[in-house]
Amino acid sequence: MTPVDLSRTVLRAVRRAVDGGELTVSVPGRAVVTIPGPGGCGDYATNIALQLARPAGQPPRRVAEILRPHLSGTDGIADVVVTGPGFLNFILSDGHALPTALVAEILASGARYGFADGPSGQVVQLHAAREVRAVVVMDAVSRILRSQGALVRSSCEGPPAAEWTDVLGVRVDAYGTPEAPAPLDIGIRPVPAPADPVPLGRDAARWALLHPAAHDRPRITDEHLVQREGNPLFRVRYAHARTRALSHNAAELGFTAVPGALGDPAAVTELTTPGDLAPLLADHPRILAQAAAHQAPDRLARHLVTVADAVLAVLPTVLPRGDEKPSAAHRARLALAEAAGTVLAGGLSLLGIDAPEHL
Repeated sequence: MTPVDLSRTVLRAVRRAVDGGELTVSVPGRAVVTIPGPGGCGDYATNIALQLARPAGQPPRRVAEILRPHLSGTDGIADVVVTGPGFLNFILSDGHALPTALVAEILASGARYGFADGPSGQVVQLHAAREVRAVVVMDAVSRILRSQGALVRSSCEGPPAAEWTDVLGVRVDAYGTPEAPAPLDIGIRPVPAPADPVPLGRDAARWALLHPAAHDRPRITDEHLVQREGNPLFRVRYAHARTRALSHNAAELGFTAVPGALGDPAAVTELTTPGDLAPLLADHPRILAQAAAHQAPDRLARHLVTVADAVLAVLPTVLPRGDEKPSAAHRARLALAEAAGTVLAGGLSLLGIDAPEHL
């Protein structure tokens, strides 16, 4: 069972509670499912009860207790535990199926992993000053919001400079103050760039402007161009390129990726411990949802760095060593690496940054 499967299961539980008269709410279009936070337990968790508490007129924990019986006993779910103010935590029936199903879902979804299933009905108007960082951040926020199903219009106080569109790849729908306000109007006001980022080129310039939080002053220096570990952008793109190289190397050895059990117990422990690769991939949809909700592309950028560091640590376990023959475990590890590369490429694309196969 994957996060998408669990999200649909949670929404069905809400629908049953509403139909049974236990809750009086509108069923939301999406339930965010992620790895449990501090104080949580099990394989996944959702904050749907906290989301529904106010419209339901009940405490979050009470809402969670109402939903729990509708979730317990579902195929693939061994137990449901309520923790904290009302988080629902899921313990899956087969712990080893978690990375297998997750990897299969990512590879099937491709760059759209973590995207909304369809339009959310949310209409958002973004407006930015005619300043390079504000316009680039607005462009990235537009991309992320659209990935979550929102209808987005963007406007700028004046026409962007030609190099902002030609070099940095920004797109603005309109200039001047919007005439017809949208249901949700958001001003994009990050700390301005201290220097012109255009000489860095599209990828490095966008990273320099998007990786820091909006309230932090960006560094517009050549450090974003250097190819070494101290450059987070390089680590993300290098990790992606290494996953692609592994796929080519595996093909030369006569095997391809197949999601499955990761094999050696030591490797399984390394790859599925919370905070390492598999849970980080499972957390990607939540990161996209949060980046959209808070108009914070820096959250996505930092997440990509964390994923890159995790995948670089496990890549040496993927290919056979010495006289070792390719096994089902090698195919499963390759699938996990390819899934990580998919997440990195998709995330970079939402930031408007290229993910080359070779560096």
